Amino acid sequence: MTSTTDTADAQHGLTEHSHGGAVVPQSSRGERFTSYDVEAFEVPGGREEDWRFTPIKRLKGLHDGTAKATASLNVEVEASAEVAVETVGRDDERLGKGGVPADRIAAQAWSSFEQATVITIPKDVQPAEPVSVVVHGPGEGETAFGHIQIRAERFAEAVVVLDYRGSGVLGENVEFVTDDSARLSVVSVHDWADDATQVSSEHAYLGRDAVFRHLAVTLGGDLVRVNTTITYGDKGGDAELLGLYFADAGQHLEHRMLVDHAQPNCRSNVLYKGALQGDAAHSVWIGDVLIRAAAEGTETFELNRNLVLTEGARADSVPNLEIETGEIEGAGHASATGRFDDEQLFYLQARGIPKEQARRLVVRGFFGEILQKITVPAVRERLEAAIEAELAVVGA
Repeated sequence: MTSTTDTADAQHGLTEHSHGGAVVPQSSRGERFTSYDVEAFEVPGGREEDWRFTPIKRLKGLHDGTAKATASLNVEVEASAEVAVETVGRDDERLGKGGVPADRIAAQAWSSFEQATVITIPKDVQPAEPVSVVVHGPGEGETAFGHIQIRAERFAEAVVVLDYRGSGVLGENVEFVTDDSARLSVVSVHDWADDATQVSSEHAYLGRDAVFRHLAVTLGGDLVRVNTTITYGDKGGDAELLGLYFADAGQHLEHRMLVDHAQPNCRSNVLYKGALQGDAAHSVWIGDVLIRAAAEGTETFELNRNLVLTEGARADSVPNLEIETGEIEGAGHASATGRFDDEQLFYLQARGIPKEQARRLVVRGFFGEILQKITVPAVRERLEAAIEAELAVVGA
């Protein structure tokens, strides 16, 4: 197995790297440019740091403005009566609380959506059942832009399942606003048809002592690129970002995140796991954690692991940790990419388990840590079945 691991020892102010040198971003993530104006961003050519892993030609014109909305986005919400569900115009003053677009596609989506869906869990409310949000693609050959905001007001607590299905091209912004002492758990399932293209920017805002849990599951689509940014508005915020992805032949699945620690005594934990199989299957994981000078008492760790099941698949994994203060509780990051562990297979086969079944057991065990954190049984069972179907494609 080939792997790289990076750790930062905050107590001693040292950074160690198993690959022999410090990883220094091209520029500070704290200087990242944001704007609602599309023309404020240059058209990406594919060589820029933020785009160098993305196959630009497969973005269907989302990146250069040639993609025009040809259909409306269909968003279906099922929630208890105590949850407010609204369709609002772009002039609604609540929009933008989660964050501001940081690339051209996000700005294009902001400028192009006609109506936004706003889902609010009111103060002190704790719905007994998960809120279901199903986003249907615009259809094969069609393009849509969308905007969704999910809000948990003070002391509210809720689970939301955000489910993407269907065909077409989608550019969107999604906001998660978790107010003071609220707790919001989100499961995002990207289970598109084979032709779909999605570029999504997720903006999460955490108030004082807010808890945000996010699990991203990416299985379908031709190209799916999701950017997730965590912003702490006050001290005591706690964010956990989990991810599971399975790339097949020709698929490009890309997850990028920025955890921006700008407030003291906040916590973040990132764990993404992916499997790849088939020719030209490609996954990308970029994990940026920024600890600003004011963010004393920060505790953070990020980990990405990839399991390559067949020849011809490629996983790119880049963890970055930028620290501007030594007064933190701890910080570290790691990534690993490798193939099946032959010793595990031998162990199982030596006990009479056929090779194909043994391979399935290894993959189940690999994803088990993520799957067991899904608190919605129907979603967990659906994903377990989807993973089994993926393995069956190559007779694993």
